[in-house]
Amino acid sequence: MPAEHVAQGGFAVHTRGRGFSDITAKVGDAVASSHVQTGIAHVFTAHTSCSLLISENADPAVRTDLERWFARAVPDGDAIFQHDAEGPDDMPAHVRAILTGVSLTIPVHGGKLQLGTWQGVYLWEHRTDSHQRKVTVTVLGH
Repeated sequence: MPAEHVAQGGFAVHTRGRGFSDITAKVGDAVASSHVQTGIAHVFTAHTSCSLLISENADPAVRTDLERWFARAVPDGDAIFQHDAEGPDDMPAHVRAILTGVSLTIPVHGGKLQLGTWQGVYLWEHRTDSHQRKVTVTVLGH
């Protein structure tokens, strides 16, 4: 059996404020440069007000609907929140990130991400202002 191999890299995502950034290609590039043929890719962002998710990539209405649902479930400026040091979207952004998560694990086979036909990998910015977000991709396998 071949020895395990670990590779780690990362990239920045410049967001335009609240919304989705498709990072599928960048994660795929990290997997390809790792030379791992079979294993897993762990994707992580070290931020508390954005998240990572795998979602429908064919119809952008899915992401629009997600944003509308979260706007109803976790509205900006809700009086329930005490933490608003950076504005009315501060605590709602943290809640959204906690509910959706800051890491993903994706199988790798044949040196490629094993996503479904209609799946894409997204960074979801929960703040209304633009930000630069860091994403780390760790690939483990052989």
